[in-house]
Amino acid sequence: MVKELQHELSRRERQIMDVLFRRGRASVAEVQEDLPNAPSYSAVRAHLRILEEKGHVRHRQDGPRYVYRAVVAKDKAKRSALRHLVDTFFNGSAEQAMAALLDDDASNLSEADLDRLSQLIEIARDRDSGGPEENDR
Repeated sequence: MVKELQHELSRRERQIMDVLFRRGRASVAEVQEDLPNAPSYSAVRAHLRILEEKGHVRHRQDGPRYVYRAVVAKDKAKRSALRHLVDTFFNGSAEQAMAALLDDDASNLSEADLDRLSQLIEIARDRDSGGPEENDR
């Protein structure tokens, strides 16, 4: 079983994962090419080895080179990164995180966005309360 994002990723590891999600698969040289302020080839190779040990990537040999791909689904990685962000900056409070997002981005939200958020809140309420009451059906 994949050690699902139990290990926090460094900034550089997140950048490497972004490259792999974007490309699908990549060699060390291709990853290095896509990184901002790219470190040396051997440093990228070392980061990929660490990511492989953490269970985030796998490699296969393609001729003389290794080709890497992400093991963890992008959606799962997004949820894990978001959970880490909420835990780190909002003391684990989704409400505080949402309030911060709405304070900053409320003017950018369309009516459709606000309706969708309302629907998601209602779904969360139903899930937390065990679903609609018998009388509501």
